[in-house]
Amino acid sequence: MKLDDELCYCFHVSKRKIVNYLKVHRPRRPSQLSECGGAGTGCGWCVPYLKRCFDQAQEGKVVENDGISVEDYVAGRAQHLEERKRPPAGG
Repeated sequence: MKLDDELCYCFHVSKRKIVNYLKVHRPRRPSQLSECGGAGTGCGWCVPYLKRCFDQAQEGKVVENDGISVEDYVAGRAQHLEERKRPPAGG
């Protein structure tokens, strides 16, 4: 994913916005990224990616293109949403 790609599709938050939020606000915990446009508070798919961005910022890195294609990201999110619709096993 590149900087201008959406990271949080529920609230349309781009990776660039997250990276800038990390630089300006310097959150202490990954969960504080939810204060950036509500990122991570919708379906939850982007939470691992938000944590990854947080970890990279803690290490002083900004990865502009992390090798994940937008198509793969969107497909993974679609699968995540489908799995959330299924009733729990054994219930």
